[in-house]
Amino acid sequence: MKHFHRFLYAPAWSIAAKISVALVCAVLIPMIFTAYYNLQQSLNFVEAGEYRKLELLASSSAGRFDQLIIDHHRVVAQVSSDRHVIDFLAADPSEKREAYRPNLQLTLENILRSHPDIDAVLLMDRKGQCLAATDSEFIGLNYSTIQGDFYGFSILVGETTRSPGMFFSQPVRSPDGEIVGATLLLIRGENIWTTINALDVGFQSNVFLIDQHGVIISHPDPSLLYHSLLTLPTKTLKQVVDHKRYGVDQVQSLDIPDLKVMVRATQPGHATYQLPRSQIQEIVGFAPLATQPWVLGVSQSKAEFTIPLNRLIWLNSSSVVIVGGITAIIALLLGLSISRPIRALTVAAQALEDDDFDSHVLELHHNLAQFAHTQDDIGQLMRVFLEMAESVRMRDQRLKVQVQELCIEINETKRASHVAEITENEHFQQLQQKIQKLREQQVTQTETETEYYQRLQNQVQSLKERSHDP
Repeated sequence: MKHFHRFLYAPAWSIAAKISVALVCAVLIPMIFTAYYNLQQSLNFVEAGEYRKLELLASSSAGRFDQLIIDHHRVVAQVSSDRHVIDFLAADPSEKREAYRPNLQLTLENILRSHPDIDAVLLMDRKGQCLAATDSEFIGLNYSTIQGDFYGFSILVGETTRSPGMFFSQPVRSPDGEIVGATLLLIRGENIWTTINALDVGFQSNVFLIDQHGVIISHPDPSLLYHSLLTLPTKTLKQVVDHKRYGVDQVQSLDIPDLKVMVRATQPGHATYQLPRSQIQEIVGFAPLATQPWVLGVSQSKAEFTIPLNRLIWLNSSSVVIVGGITAIIALLLGLSISRPIRALTVAAQALEDDDFDSHVLELHHNLAQFAHTQDDIGQLMRVFLEMAESVRMRDQRLKVQVQELCIEINETKRASHVAEITENEHFQQLQQKIQKLREQQVTQTETETEYYQRLQNQVQSLKERSHDP
């Protein structure tokens, strides 16, 4: 627990750990901020590039589809200006028309064979009555219900075939400029959509087409055909349903507000959306057609779009981890190289403080000397410390000698002090006085020591004899 607390408490870390952390932070923090900024810029750049790619694909596909429409306009114009067609529609009464029918029928068959995507060619009078066609089932039918779109281009569901198709029409004029009828080309919708869907726009990309109402008129997923991106206004919805424009009784809405920018778009753009029945995010680049108020979109899954972004993030993160690991190793080695002499210096200083330097002087001197040969600050510090330690050691030895001498002097002083205490004592002085008196008495009697001791022995003997008398 103590070690764990020390690990969390930064001031208690070793110098190597502090240096390593400081160096790693000094390198990684600026690097992480720089890498994050560069990553964001790269992601934005890649994202913008991907959107731009889809927009270019949509513009290219729209241009190709425009060219397809122009080619069919040329075909219908060619048929409308054909001499046999003009002679047939301009003939009156109907008996004269039959004289032109063989040549007319041959011309229509040649047109049909030359353009496989054309389903039928119809010739109608000014009232919309079909007078001639490549398929006899169209003859006699009246197409006045499409009079509003008669002289132009439209997408309808065939009243006869009940299959979706595109209609190209153009008036037929007599040599004096009078409109005598119209030519109507019916293009198989399947062929048009196959052409659109076959456009090479890249892996897992879909091409779809919406008209001026925002209704999908072409999509690789048939279940999405003739669904509107947004809820149609009531008036518009009534018109398209009444005219059977899409061949359905009700135009259902997908309700995708994110794709509102596509409806009647005049410039290329992009958007991100999600289909109601799918949880997959998709992105779309779109471009308007030049020949019609339609918009062509190129969509792809956002997951597919984010693959290069995820790779970029992975590469960026990997570089940070690798550089961070290398930096951490270098920082650790550098921290250890810096802390090793400091640690040796700390051990020597501790031994010096504990007065244990002399017993390990050779070992400590060897440990410090290996760092003292460098010319940096650490080497200078080691040399100064060694000189200082040697001075302290010599001073300590001299101090020990001085202390020993002082102890001897103190002991002698204490002894003298004890003697003085004894000699200055009153009892001792009295004894001294008695001894002095005895000495004086001995001098006064002028006795020798032998005589004095002899006299004392005689006195002791006399006392003994007295003690034995009854």
